[in-house]
Amino acid sequence: GLNENTNGLIRQYFTKGSSFENITDDDVDAVMYKLNHRPRKTLNYKTPHAVFFAQPEQEAA
Repeated sequence: GLNENTNGLIRQYFTKGSSFENITDDDVDAVMYKLNHRPRKTLNYKTPHAVFFAQPEQEAA
């Protein structure tokens, strides 16, 4: 499911068995930015960032 897919994406940057001793907050932020701005098929090729911050359509009064 979604969790396994996300773990796979994270593993592209932090391989299994990696030591996190030398990983900085900036490193994590950079990966988080890349993943949140990566288009996803399940989101109709929109990014998680775009979907999360999309303005809801205003309903007719």
